[in-house]
Formats: sequence, structure tokens, C-alpha cells
Amino acid sequence: MGLITMPATLTLQALNAADRAAFVGLLDGIYEHSPWIAERAHAQSPFKSLVHVKQALADVVRSASEAEQLGLIRAHPELAGKAMVTKTLTAESTNEQGRAGLTDCTPEEFSRLQQLNADYNAKFGFPFILAVRGPRGVGLSRQEIIATFARRLNHHPDFERAECLRNIHRIAEIRLNDKFGHEPALGNDVWDWAEKLAQHSEPPYAERGELTVTYLTDAHRACAQRLQHWMKSDCGFDRVEIDAVGNVVGVYHGSSTGPVGAADPSTRRVLTGSHFDTVRNGGKYDGRLGILLPMACVRELHRSGKRLPFGIEVVGFSEEEGQRYKATFLSSSALTGTFDTGWLDQADAQGITMRQAMQQSGLCIDDIPKLKRNPQHYLGFVEVHIEQGPVLTEIDLPLGVVTSINGSVRYLGEVVGMASHAGTTPMDRRRDAAAAVAELILFAEKRAAQVPDVVATVGMLEVPSGSINVVPGRCRFSLDIRATTNAARDACEADILAELRAICERRRLHHSLERTMSANAAPSHPAWQQRWERAVAHLGLPVFRMPSGAGHDAMKIHDILPQAMLFVRGLNSGISHNPLESSTNDDIELSVQAFQQLLKDLETNPA
Repeated sequence: MGLITMPATLTLQALNAADRAAFVGLLDGIYEHSPWIAERAHAQSPFKSLVHVKQALADVVRSASEAEQLGLIRAHPELAGKAMVTKTLTAESTNEQGRAGLTDCTPEEFSRLQQLNADYNAKFGFPFILAVRGPRGVGLSRQEIIATFARRLNHHPDFERAECLRNIHRIAEIRLNDKFGHEPALGNDVWDWAEKLAQHSEPPYAERGELTVTYLTDAHRACAQRLQHWMKSDCGFDRVEIDAVGNVVGVYHGSSTGPVGAADPSTRRVLTGSHFDTVRNGGKYDGRLGILLPMACVRELHRSGKRLPFGIEVVGFSEEEGQRYKATFLSSSALTGTFDTGWLDQADAQGITMRQAMQQSGLCIDDIPKLKRNPQHYLGFVEVHIEQGPVLTEIDLPLGVVTSINGSVRYLGEVVGMASHAGTTPMDRRRDAAAAVAELILFAEKRAAQVPDVVATVGMLEVPSGSINVVPGRCRFSLDIRATTNAARDACEADILAELRAICERRRLHHSLERTMSANAAPSHPAWQQRWERAVAHLGLPVFRMPSGAGHDAMKIHDILPQAMLFVRGLNSGISHNPLESSTNDDIELSVQAFQQLLKDLETNPA
């Protein structure tokens, strides 16, 4: 059997029926001038889904030799380069560069791109690769392309080679979507919601095009109103409210009489959601994805006129980041009955207390105790979250199942020695506070690296009134230790603090420490974690299990309900708490489908 005529829209059935030569022909053009990828991927047929096809192709590239990977990168044309000018691009590349407007560059833009191409090739020895149709598939602007080009010139060659391959996979994904006539409609809707929600930001960040939404500011209240509106008018929730701490709560009742039966408020519920506040100059998906995604699932149930034998309660948590007040997990603490009324007297940078901010927002402080959830009314808690790290993107996987949320402990500390003249104080007579902390940093790094899934970070370092010609007499620092279990965290903490004491004694220094935060590890409930695993496997993806190094609302709800989380791959090496935080419509689509599958699993296999 030889090459077959390509149908107008490729189907999985046709692809699975093809022999290797026909298979390669059907996928011609997906990876630029590299038929060897399809040849090797054919061994994994038959494929159970389009995402299985995408994953098989990506796996081939990831397992290829470095020389083969470089050959794949070099098979791609420069952006707005010679091939575009001479009209020798492939049809696929012509379409993509045209959609991004690269064929309509101004003379200044074209000149800038030519210089970037030259600089990039001189540094890396291969062409710059960017999926110019972008995370939504509709095309990046020329300004976005140029800015990304310039930023990536600063990368290390090894990292940039991997980034090129990741963009090649995104290009291939979009081309496969076109070939199969696949439109990630649910992913598009969630992506668009995230963009619209990000229109609300605080001054002066808003004026700079940056996203900042902290607790009970005007931008925060606008986000709450928009979420409430979408839940009511777009998604069909039965009840929507903003509660006494500013959470946006939407409830879609279950039915005790069948899929098309009447709404029954007495049915137990699945609790889900995440936070909509942000760090300063943050990203559009941290927290918010976990609200918008189950909203889309409820909307689809409502549109089909279907109810489940359990209800769905989606909470847009009003505060998780602790940016305006030092009260991290304020809103999820209200649901667990652990809201600290002492927080009400905290003041922000402008001197406005939390109590005043709540009163000005029309929240009823007296009702906060009423927000405590009765575990008997719920089946469990699930949360979907952008990964906020590089693991999934490095292994070319869109979804990861969380095994545990790391327990953590934080300190603020100071080492005190003696400030003295840098020129006249002999090395053996110095009482250098900064050198002591530097020694501690290296010990913490080495100690944490000895145990899997343990991390230790000194993220703040300050020499007060330091001078270039003075031996530091004081050094302030922070310490953050995290681990998947409390025991591993505590052991690392004990060793680092013991080393600090030993360093100070040997160097004749004093030190002080203030523990500012301690949170227990929150392992995923086995049955709920397995539901996520079955949902991911149902999509045709390998199940990858991973811990969460970041804290989430789920770790608070863990105190009263079984919980489990799903991670979604982020772009730009998974960066988060940063404007570059992003995800693709395809990855978001898969996370929606995984959530829908979890609901089906729970329907057929009740908790």
C-alpha cells in the first residue's frame, strides 16, 4: 500500500488504517521537512485520540539525538527571512507568517527582524523558532513577536534549543488541528474569559499594562462582579452570591431523580475553585484558571439540560496571595472555620484596615462565621491550576496529577557581627555577617538537594547601610523550606537552623529568627487522585504524577475535605507570578475535558 490521497479533513480512522508510508504522507508538513518523526511515531498506532497522535510525535522528538533535534530546528525558516522574501516557504509556513502579519512589516520592523535574525544565528547557530499563531491560535502581533525575539536572545543556548523545540511542537499542534478540522472551542472560551478578566487592574499597574488585583480594591471588586455576571447569565448556575469575605460562589444543584430531573438543593456537592486575586504585576491564569474551567463545565451541563446526582459548587476565592494584608488564604480559611479575626485590624500600606476595606465593600463581617462548610454536605474538593513551574513543559506533557501540596515554613532572620574597615581589618579578625549568611545559603542549597522534592530558598538578602569599603556588620535574610511531607520539611529545617547556630558560633556572631509562616503538607486523597489519573488516561495521555511546590487553596480545604489537584502546563518554561505566564487553548481544552471526565467518573463511581 503506497501513499493515499489526503482527505479534505483527516480522521483518526483514516490515520489508523494507513501503513507507514501512507501515515507519513498524511502527516506531511506537520513537522517542517522532517518525515522521520512521523515514520517513528507510526509504531505507536492505533491512536485513541488526536491528543495521542500529538503526544506520540512529541515523544519521538524528545527521544531523538541532539543532532536530529538540531536538524529539525534548522529545517525551519527564519521569521520574515529570505525564504519569505523569495516566496519559497512551505504552504504551512506561508500561512502562519502571513497570519502574524509578517508579510506586511513596515521597513523599520523588517529591518529590526533582520538584525534579530542575524544576532540570534550568530549566538545560537540555528534559526529562531516561534509559534507565531500563538497560544490562542489566531496569531501574535508583530510587536509581540519582536519583543519575544529580543527577550529570548538572552537565554542560555541549551535552554533556547529546548524552547525552539517546544515552539515546534506548538506549531505542529496547530497544523494538526487544521488538518483534523479540530477547534478547541471550550479552551477558547476559557482563554477568552481569562483575557477579559485581566482587563481589570489597579493603578499604577493598569496604566503600564500590568495585571495587579489585590484584596477588595476597585479592580478586585470589578473581577468579582464579572465572575458573578458570567455565572448567572452565561453559565446557568442556580445560585450565585458574593459572600461575607468577598468570595464569588456559584452553585449548580444536582438531581436526585435522574439527569433531566428537577434541581435538588439537598444533594451533596463537589466543591471546586481557586483564587482570582493576583500578585503585583502577575499573570492571567494563576488561580483564575481553576474558577473559569469548572464554570465552562457547568455551562455545558446547563446547555444540555443535564444534572448530575450531585451538585457543583464553584468558589472564586477572593484572597490567596497575601499581597494587601498579611493574611494568606484568608478566604479559604473562612470556609474551613479558621478565619482569624485578628486579621481585621491589619492595615495596608495606605493605613486602611481590613475591617474598613470590608465595610467599604459592603461585606457583612458578622456573617463570616456562617461561611464554615459542613463536610457532610460535600463529596470532596478538586482544584485545577496552572503548574507555575517548568516540569510539564520540559517533558512535553499538557497535564500532571498532583500527589501532594508541599508543606512549608518561612523565616525572617538577621545575623549581627561587627562593621569594620575593609582595608584595615585582617581576614582572621573579621566578624562578617554577610559572609555567614552566604555560607548558610550554600549549606541550605546542598542540604535540600540531598532529598527528593525538598527545596530551600533564601530569596531576600540585605546588608543595611552597607558600603563598598566596610565589612558587613549586619545581614538580614529570609528562609523558605518546602517538602512533600512534614517530616522531610522538619528535618531539613532542623539541619539548616543547627548549621546557622554553628556558623554564628564559629564566626563569633549573633543571630535572630522569626518564623513567619508554617503550613502542613497536604497529600492528595488517594481515591480523588485516582479520579484525575483515570480522566487523564481517558484522554489518551500518559499519567504523570508530581508534587506541588506552591501553596494553593486546596491545602486549606484539605483540613475538612478530601482533595486532589490537576496541573496544566504553562508556556515560557512554566513561568508564573509574571506577565509571561500563559497557557494554550489546546492545553486548557484538555483540562476542561479532564474535569468533565472526572465528573462522569464520579457519576458512575460515587464517593
